[in-house]
Order: sequence, then structure tokens, then C-alpha cells
Amino acid sequence: MKIAIIPARGGSKRIPRKNIRLFAGKPIIGYSIETAIGSDLFDEVIVSTDDQEIADVANFFGAKTPFLRPKELSGDHTPTLPVIRHAIQHFETGAGNVHLACCIYPTAPFLSTENLTAGCRLLEHDRHAEFAFSVTSFCFPIFRSLKLEGDRVSMLWPEHEATRSQDLPEVFHDAGQFYWGTRDAFLHASGVYSAHAKGVVLPRHLVQDIDTEEDWVRAEQMFFAHLATLKGDDACS
Repeated sequence: MKIAIIPARGGSKRIPRKNIRLFAGKPIIGYSIETAIGSDLFDEVIVSTDDQEIADVANFFGAKTPFLRPKELSGDHTPTLPVIRHAIQHFETGAGNVHLACCIYPTAPFLSTENLTAGCRLLEHDRHAEFAFSVTSFCFPIFRSLKLEGDRVSMLWPEHEATRSQDLPEVFHDAGQFYWGTRDAFLHASGVYSAHAKGVVLPRHLVQDIDTEEDWVRAEQMFFAHLATLKGDDACS
């Protein structure tokens, strides 16, 4: 079986109630749930939460909440992997064996069925792969990056001061949308960044971490711009 697991605790600090806050008129977790269900990739879409209000919103959008996450897995410093392990193990006690699981973050309004499908295919077509997750490129060559000590500027990699940007390698970072993994990888791996991980490359204009109020405003602006582009494409088709 394939399952989607959306971890959404209630105690977010920098943006209170972030996971169910209205984003472009809809609770933000609703985008992740609807995209997961609409992809037809999953036998079950589960939200792992410690908060009944989040559970109620998740149920409204069609996700299952078969348990409330225990307190020891709901703290500010709880990593994602133990939360996913708990959800898989709970699911398997009553519903059957998991083959592949996909962790989808609740604050991922740019998530698409196409990229979810691409990640799934990467795992299905490579028996050595353990994880497949969304990545995007840095918008500036990181080997030309600077650091500030007081008001003193210096290069992190001074050997590249004279290197042309086009001669430096393209570098990527985690896009923070989804993480496909095999059951055994989720249950036993120490992390997803391994030699057996694969990346699904997303365009930068469809990636935005949402950790601060400024991030939220920027993400909504990007979202409305993306919708306008889609409507423009429809008008020309």
C-alpha cells in the first residue's frame, strides 16, 4: 500500500496556528490534502496531529486522522522522521502493510500532482533508491557567498573570488514539499539525505518556505501570481 502522511502539530510558535491559517482563503493544510487525494497515488491520506481542531479541518478536506499524536512526538524540537515512523507503525497495526510512504508538509500550497507522481516513479523504477524528495536550485552561486563579522565582509570560499558564476556548479537545496520513502527507509534510516536519495527538481518560483510572517506574505503573492499565470495559459489554449 502507498500512504501519504501529513505531519501537522498544533503548537507552531512563529506563526500561531500556522497549519490551519487561511492562505488565499483556504486553510493552508487543505492544499496538501486535496493535492494528495487528487493525485490518486495513495490508498490513504493521513494527518498526524496532536490538535483536535487541526484533525477536524483535515477530516473536512477528506484526510483521515486515525489517532492523535502523542505528546512526546509533538514538541518544538521533534524531528519529522519519528513522526512518520509512528504513523506507519500505527497504520500497519490495523490496515495492512505499507510499501511506500510520502511525507507531505501541511504548508505546501505549491504542491502538484505531477511532482508527487515524479517522486513516486523515481522510487518505483530504481530498486536501490530509498528516498525521493523535492529540491530546487539556489538563486545565487553559493561559492561566491559572503559572511559578516561585525561590519567586516569576507568570502566563505575566497578561492572563488575570481571564478565566473557560470563556471561554478549549480547547487540545490531541499524544497520542503514532499518526501517519498520506502517503508524500511522511513523506519530505519537516520535521515533522508543519503546516497540512495533522489531529487525531484522544482522551479524556484514554486518554492517558498513559510516560517515567518514575511514568508507568508511572499508565498501568498507568489501563489496569486501563479494562479494568474495558469488562467492566462488557459485563455490561450
